Amino acid sequence: MTYKWIGAILVVVSCGGFGFSLAASYRREEQFLTQMVAVLNFMICQLQYQLTPLPELARMSGKESKGFLRPLLLEYGREMERQIAPDSYSCMVAALANVEDIPYGGRQLCLDLGRSLGKFDLPGQLKGLETLKNRCNQSLKSLENNRDVRLRGYQTLGLCAGAAVVILFI
Repeated sequence: MTYKWIGAILVVVSCGGFGFSLAASYRREEQFLTQMVAVLNFMICQLQYQLTPLPELARMSGKESKGFLRPLLLEYGREMERQIAPDSYSCMVAALANVEDIPYGGRQLCLDLGRSLGKFDLPGQLKGLETLKNRCNQSLKSLENNRDVRLRGYQTLGLCAGAAVVILFI
């Protein structure tokens, strides 16, 4: 009889943990987008007013940022300095391969950043960065819309699913 109760508790805790894990990944993506907008603003200002070279821009952005983007941008700057890859996009792919802490949705945004830097002249790069910043802002607004209700829903759904499985097995 005690094995049933121990199993029931483990099922509820694991399903609840899955719900809390979904909520945490949602928060991570929101934090990533906030950091990405700040980095893009910094890059736009640096390119617009100081014409900073791309490897130095990536390093400066990495030092200026915190969280998820810091190791990625520092690695991106190192890859661009080594010039192993022929273009900025290939350097971003190599940097993403070395850094694992980027959320899934953020990887595509980072690849788009690599596509827009170094490929065009200054106005084209600035336009690409502005477009990327607008995409980040739109994604951030959609994530912030009903955020609290959605996160509570994920957590509650995990716990309720665990309770339902326990009831079915007992």
